[in-house]
Amino acid sequence: MYSLLINLELGAIILFVIFSFIAAGKASKLVYFDTEKMLYRKTRKLLFWSVSLSLLAAVITAADTMLAATAHPLFWMDRLLVRTPLAAIPALLIWLGSFPRIRKLMHRTYGRTESAPDVARRRQASDPAFIVPFQLAALCSLALFYFAFVPPIPFHWTAITMPTTILLFIACLLWMLQTHRNQLAAQAPLVYRPWRRRLQHTGGLLVIAAILSIPLLTAMENSKLPEHLSMMAGNADYGLPAFASQHEKRIGHKHNQTAIPASTAQNAAETPVTALTGPRAGEPDRKFTLTAQHKSIALSSGKHIDAWTYNGEIPGPELRMKEGELVEVTLINKDIESGATLHWHGLDVPNAEDGVAGATQDAVMPGETFTYRFVAEQVGTFWYHSHQESKTAVQKGLFGALIVEPNEAEEQAGEDITVITHNWRGAGMSIGADPSVQRRATAPGTLVKLRLINTDDWVRQSYILTGAPFKVTAIDGTDLTGPTEMSDKSLDLLTGGRYDVEFIMPEHPVFLRVGKGDSLGILISKDGSGDIPKLPATTTFDPTHYGTAAGAAPFDINSHFDREFTMILDNRFAFYNGAFAAYDTINGEVFPNTPMFVVKEGELVKTTIVNRSATEHPMHLHGHHMLVLSRNNEPVTGSLWWSDTLDVAPGEVYEVAFRADNPGVWMDHCHNLVHASAGMSMHLMYEGVTSPFEVGTATMNHPE
Repeated sequence: MYSLLINLELGAIILFVIFSFIAAGKASKLVYFDTEKMLYRKTRKLLFWSVSLSLLAAVITAADTMLAATAHPLFWMDRLLVRTPLAAIPALLIWLGSFPRIRKLMHRTYGRTESAPDVARRRQASDPAFIVPFQLAALCSLALFYFAFVPPIPFHWTAITMPTTILLFIACLLWMLQTHRNQLAAQAPLVYRPWRRRLQHTGGLLVIAAILSIPLLTAMENSKLPEHLSMMAGNADYGLPAFASQHEKRIGHKHNQTAIPASTAQNAAETPVTALTGPRAGEPDRKFTLTAQHKSIALSSGKHIDAWTYNGEIPGPELRMKEGELVEVTLINKDIESGATLHWHGLDVPNAEDGVAGATQDAVMPGETFTYRFVAEQVGTFWYHSHQESKTAVQKGLFGALIVEPNEAEEQAGEDITVITHNWRGAGMSIGADPSVQRRATAPGTLVKLRLINTDDWVRQSYILTGAPFKVTAIDGTDLTGPTEMSDKSLDLLTGGRYDVEFIMPEHPVFLRVGKGDSLGILISKDGSGDIPKLPATTTFDPTHYGTAAGAAPFDINSHFDREFTMILDNRFAFYNGAFAAYDTINGEVFPNTPMFVVKEGELVKTTIVNRSATEHPMHLHGHHMLVLSRNNEPVTGSLWWSDTLDVAPGEVYEVAFRADNPGVWMDHCHNLVHASAGMSMHLMYEGVTSPFEVGTATMNHPE
C-alpha cells in the first residue's frame, strides 16, 4: 500500500507540474487574441485545465490523507503539511477566483463574431484574480516537485521557511506584473510578440539560474569529501528517551547540531579503539592466514573472471572454529592496490578487531600484514569480507564464510552445507563459484543443516526448499527457540543476511532453489541422482511470530530505555562528493553529515527505523545484535528475533533494541554496498572512546 500511495502521489505531482505550466501559459495569453470568437474558444479550453488540475490536486490530497490514516507520522507529516497545501490551495483559488471569471467571460463572448474584444473583454481576460491562480499553480508545482525530491525530513518548519518565502515573494511579483498588464490592456489592445516573450522568458530563466547557481555551487563545493576526516567528527545525537521533558528535548535537539566535544559529557578517561583488542597473549586455538591477491578464476561453467581473492579462492576459504576458542587470523595483502581488511560480519568481536579501514585500523596495503585475535563467543553462521572499498572488494571476491560451532556436545547435523550465493559480474549468480545445480548424496533419515548466506549487492535473494518440511533454526547467526516445521515458503535474504535451515532427509530428492527457476541450487538425494521437485506456490517466510518463546526476554518493548534514536531512511536529490544525484539518506543526510548515535556503556538503547524510500535497505550494525521488538507497530512474538542485518522494506517501521555492551566506534550502514559507498553510512559512538584513524581523499582509508 505504501509504495502504491507514494508512486500515485509522485505521478500526480509530475502531471500537476506539466498541466499547470500549460494552463498558466494559455491563461496568460488570453488577452492577446484579436477576436472575441477566438477568445471564447481559448477561454472554454481553460475549463479542461481547471478540472484536470483539480483532479490531480485531489489525487495528491487523497494519497497523503490515506497515508496519514494508515502509516507512521514520519511517512506523511511533510506530505500532509507541505505537499497537500501546495496542490490544494492553487486548485481552490482557481475555483474561487478563475472559474467564475471563466464563466463570465465565456458568457459575454459566446456567439460573437470576428470583431476585436473591447476594453471590458480585455480587462476581463487579463484580470489578476483570473490569471494569477493558474500561474500560482505552476509556481506551487515547482515547490511540490522540489519537496518531493528534497523532502524536509526530519521534519522541521525551518526547512520549508526559505522555499515558502521565495514562493510568496514570486507570487506577489506575478500579481503586480499581471495588474500592470491589466492596466495596459485597458488602454489599447496588446500585441502578441512571441519573440519578445521568449527573450523575456529566457532572460528570466538566466537570472534565476544565475541566482540559483550560487547556493548550488556552494552546496557542490561543501559536499566534497575532505582530504582528512576523523571518525570522531560528526553531528552527535544523544538519543533522549521518549519520557524526557520538552525542555530536555529542546536541549538535546541543539546537541544534534554540534560536533562531539574533545572531552565527553561524562568526563571519562578517553580510550582509543586500538586498546579495545582481543586477547594479545596466549597460544591461539585456531590460526588462519588469508592472502589478498589478484587471480584469474575459472568457474565450473568454464567462464573466467578477474577476481580479488583470499588465498586464490572465490569465495575465500571457509573458516570454522569452536565456541570459546581463541582465534588468530593473519591478513597478508599481496597485490590489492587499494588495500584490504578483514571484517567479521555479524560476529561481535572487540572493536579493534572489527576490520573497518579508517575507524578501527588503517587499510592493509600491498606488502603489509595485519593480525586479528578474538575469542569466538557466538555460535552461528557468519561471513567475512574486506571493509576497505567494500563495494568493489566484495563484488570482486574478497569474502568468505565463517562458521562457529558449539563447543559442548550437542546434536549435530549429519550434513552441514554452507550455501553462499554471489553474482559474479559477467558470469551470473553462483553458489560459491558454481553457477549450476549441485548434486549431493545423503542417506535418508540424516539431519541436514543448510547455512544460507547472501553476499550479493542489492539483490533480494530467494531460497525455496522443496521435497521436505523444514525449520528455520537461526537468523543472522542467532538460534531461534521452538522453530516449527513449514513448507512452501520462500526464504528471502538481502545482502549480508543469513538463515540456518534444518530438515530430515526423506527417501525422495530435496531441492534447494536459488531464485525461482531450476537452473541454480542444490539437489540432495540418497544417491545424488533424481529429478528436481516441482516448484510449488510459495509465500514469503515472516519471522515476526515464528517459533516459541523460551524464558523471559532480557528486555522488551515496554522496558525503560536509556537512549532512544530515530533512523529515517529516505531518498533525496543532493550533492555528494561534488556529484549531483538522487541519494539514499539517513535522517536526510549522507556521510559525513549523517548523525552519530552516542551511547554510554551499559545503557539500554532503542532505535526506531523508518523506511520512507522506494528501496529496501539491509541495515547492518557492527559489534551488536539488535533484538527486534516490533514490525509496523506489531509486537514480535514467539522466538526472540535477533538481527545484525535487518531488511527494512519501503514503508516499514521497526523498533529494535540492544544493550550497549561492546565499547567502540562502530559502523552502522546499509549493506546494499552501492548505497553505503554513496554515503548511506553512519556510526554508533561510545562516550569516552576515540579513534586515531582518518578517512578522506588524501588517506589510504576508504571503508565503503
